[in-house]
Amino acid sequence: MSAQHTEPGGFLIPRPERGPAALRVALAQVAPHRLAEMEQQKDEAIVLAARTDSLGPIVQFLEAWAVVIEIARFPAVSARLHSAEYAAQVLDREDPAWQAAMNEIQAVYLMARESLAHE
Repeated sequence: MSAQHTEPGGFLIPRPERGPAALRVALAQVAPHRLAEMEQQKDEAIVLAARTDSLGPIVQFLEAWAVVIEIARFPAVSARLHSAEYAAQVLDREDPAWQAAMNEIQAVYLMARESLAHE
């Protein structure tokens, strides 16, 4: 894969469709290190869907990975998330900066979900 250049604040790839194949292709472009995790969760969602006779687990899988990709499409947003996740891991929970990091993580995920809801 070649490096992709974007304008500051721009996206790396267009938003993919929410099917498993399109999400997998998109993830391979923005976060290939997470492909095995995605495949494992897909298998688990299919098994759970069959066991419960419901498409709910598959829909949840697709929505969760659409959010992951929505965040990863934007390098600046992805960097905010990774910085906040790192702070949440290394700071003491009593440190006010820990709560700020947790709030930032929530804000990034909420922003991605809202962006997808308005597509």
